[in-house]
Amino acid sequence: MACTSPSSTRPVTATGRARRTTHDEAEIAELFRARAAGEPEGPIVVRYNAHLAELAVPEYQATLDALQELPEIGTDGPVGFWGINMGTAIGIPFVAIEPRITAAVFGQHWPDVLAEKAKQITIPIEFDLQWDDEHISREEGLALFDAFASKEKSLHVNSGQHKELPRFEAESTVRFFARHFGPAVTSPA
Repeated sequence: MACTSPSSTRPVTATGRARRTTHDEAEIAELFRARAAGEPEGPIVVRYNAHLAELAVPEYQATLDALQELPEIGTDGPVGFWGINMGTAIGIPFVAIEPRITAAVFGQHWPDVLAEKAKQITIPIEFDLQWDDEHISREEGLALFDAFASKEKSLHVNSGQHKELPRFEAESTVRFFARHFGPAVTSPA
């Protein structure tokens, strides 16, 4: 399961795009205000992403239910989760309560509201961190990584800013899932 967008939690327009709610507009306006004032964006993003996670987690569970009802998928195989940035903000609360997820890849998010949920996660994880991230400090990224209760967790640190996660990390994700799921996992195109 690769889940990074909560768009299904919103009313959808005729073009298939999710409509912004009044809450969305207020949070986005606050984010732009903070950005223009040179203030930290993290507290706003953390608060907004926590709100989106509340909406998205039940839908992710329903999606997994529906997928496992398909005969070509079923309930016998392993299930993984990949989510970076907002995918981490939604994925950690999802994986913390979803026993069907057996391995996960997270990264690039603040620890604030996620650290307590990360302490509930014991499955193998891989965690991506950008060392020169202009939004999430090294200490914050490491604090979230440290919070996971997993006995098997690996930290992938790369130089570069927030949006410069190297493409080879996608290949690492494939290898990570192959290790935990067997040879059926293939490399991305």
